[in-house]
Amino acid sequence: MTYDLFIGDRLFSSWSMRGWLMLEKFGLPYKSHMIGLYSGTMAKDMIPLAPARLVPALRLPEGTIVGESLAIAETLAERHPEARMWPQGSAARATARWLCAEMVAGFQSLRSECPMQLQQCWRDFQPSAETREDLQRIETLWAHARNVAGTASGPLFGAYSLADVFFTPVAARIVGYGLPVSDENRAYCLELLSDPSVRQWRAMGLTVTYEPFPYEQPFAASPWPIGSPSQARAVAAGPSVNELCPYSGKHVAAYLELHGQCWGFCNTFCRDKTVADPAAWPKFQRMIQQ
Repeated sequence: MTYDLFIGDRLFSSWSMRGWLMLEKFGLPYKSHMIGLYSGTMAKDMIPLAPARLVPALRLPEGTIVGESLAIAETLAERHPEARMWPQGSAARATARWLCAEMVAGFQSLRSECPMQLQQCWRDFQPSAETREDLQRIETLWAHARNVAGTASGPLFGAYSLADVFFTPVAARIVGYGLPVSDENRAYCLELLSDPSVRQWRAMGLTVTYEPFPYEQPFAASPWPIGSPSQARAVAAGPSVNELCPYSGKHVAAYLELHGQCWGFCNTFCRDKTVADPAAWPKFQRMIQQ
């Protein structure tokens, strides 16, 4: 039983990130398929998924199409109660659903003024009064969640849940634009973005280059605070220490150099996602530490 998840460009599609994390973080089987948000092919790519018209979209193993992130979340939670995607206590579960629903419907100023991008951090960005109001509301909701769940740090409801999934792109906006939140909530944002799955999502996004870069800002940029700058670099040829790709087990055909050694991968995507953030990939780390 495998789900088909249809996503947009990883560096920018906040809703796609949510859909992917629902499957990846809770260990559900899936294949991901790219929809061309920035290549001009989105309308054509979405035709087989009609009447869905936005990403993410999910095709169930039996063929049913599910659009909209909250519907995808509820469908997966219903089909996989063993995954415990919502908090277990009834009060916490109701509160988590509330937070996710408000995330879907609200925070329009934050979304429009601070489009998600995972490449870098913008310095000296000054949010509008409306965006500051959105941030205050988010902090109020997070405080309420922690009060209901009895947590002071870590995931909002103690164990990682769909509430953390839905607010991960918010964390990316807060960190990426240097938005004003409490020290405790900034630490929560950095914890969400430090998750290995989120680091892998970003690393895969960095395999694509954009000219011009979407959502360019008239500010100086500083490096993303997690997993960068990478010390790895792509190289044209081997020989490599390894003969087989650490991900696929196939013979190597693309190479990177890290700390004076050459390592091989079965294709440029495997190579480039590793160049972007070597520490995000446990299989690569195990290989180089042998």
